[in-house]
Amino acid sequence: MLDRAGRPLRDLRVSVTDRCNFRCIYCMPESAYPKESRYLPSQRLLSFDEIERLVRLFVNELGVRKVRISGGEPLLRPGLPDLVARLAAIPGLSDLALTTNGYLLSDLAPALARAGLSRLTVSLDSLDPQEFAALSGGQAALEQVLDGIDAAITAGLAPLKINCVVMRGRNQGAILSLARRFRGTAHVVRFIEYMDVGTINGWQRSDVVPANEILESLAAAGPLVALAPNYPGEVARRYGWRDTAGEVGIIASVTQPFCGACHRARLSADGRLLTCLFAASGVDILGMLRSGESDSALLARIGYTWRERNDRYSEDRHARSQSSAHKRLEMYQIGG
Repeated sequence: MLDRAGRPLRDLRVSVTDRCNFRCIYCMPESAYPKESRYLPSQRLLSFDEIERLVRLFVNELGVRKVRISGGEPLLRPGLPDLVARLAAIPGLSDLALTTNGYLLSDLAPALARAGLSRLTVSLDSLDPQEFAALSGGQAALEQVLDGIDAAITAGLAPLKINCVVMRGRNQGAILSLARRFRGTAHVVRFIEYMDVGTINGWQRSDVVPANEILESLAAAGPLVALAPNYPGEVARRYGWRDTAGEVGIIASVTQPFCGACHRARLSADGRLLTCLFAASGVDILGMLRSGESDSALLARIGYTWRERNDRYSEDRHARSQSSAHKRLEMYQIGG
C-alpha cells in the first residue's frame, strides 16, 4: 500500500497516554502545561483491547512489521507490561519497541522484558545534573534515569538506544559527554536536531545545532566511520567508532529532511490516525471503534488515509516563516 509519493506503510507508532512526569522545554514546557494540568480522562484513551485490535489489523492486513509504544510518558499508563505482552504475541510483528524518559524503568524494566519487549529507547538530553534538571523542567533527578538505564540492561533489554535532542546554548556539551560515556559499548546514541514539533516550544531555527556541527563535535571523542542504513528509510545517519565498539546516529530532519522515505503512521492516545509527526489533525479511529464499525470498514478508512497521504512538512519547512500559523499537534499528544 503506497501513498501519493510512493511511500509504503511499514511502521506504526502508538501513543498510550498524553501524561508525562517531565516538563521538557521542547515538548511540554511548564509554562504552557503546569504540573496540575488536566489530561485526557481514561475513557477517552484507546483501551488495550482497542490497541491490540488495531495493531493486529496493521500487522496482519497492512504489512506493518514494526510497532513503537510512545506517549507522553508510556510507563505512566497503568498495566503497560500487559499491553506489551499482548502485542508481542501477535504473529508477524517482528519488532516491538518503546520510548521512555527512563524515570520509572527501575521498577518496570524486568516486567517489560518478561512481556516480550524487543527494543528500548531512553531519552537523555544531558549527563550534567543541573542541565538535565533545567531541560526536563526540574521534575526529575538525572540519577533516577541512569538507574533506570542500568535496570534495563540488567533485565536483558540491551543494547539500548539513547536519544538526545540538541539545542544551541542549552546542551551542546551533551554531544561529547554522551558519546564518551557509551563509546565502546553496544548501545546506540542518537543526536536529534531540535524540531518545531507542536507550537508551544518557541522553536527558532537559530536554536538548531545542525548535523554537520554535531558530527564535528563527535570527532573529538574518537575517529568515526560512516555505516550503511540498517533498512530503507532509516531516519538516523549511522556512524561507528573506528577503533572500538559502539555506534552514534544523527537525525537531521531540519537540515537534511527525509520525508521522501518516511513510512510511519501514528495513533494518538485518543485514537486519531496521523500520517505525519507535524500533523494538524487526524482521522477519528476511536470513534469508528466505539460505534461498532467492522474490521473491513476500519481497514478501508486506514487504507484510504494512507493512499491519499502527501505529507512532506520537513521538506517544505524552508518555505514557511518562523511565525507561520500552521497548526500542529503537540509532541506529547502523538509521541516522537
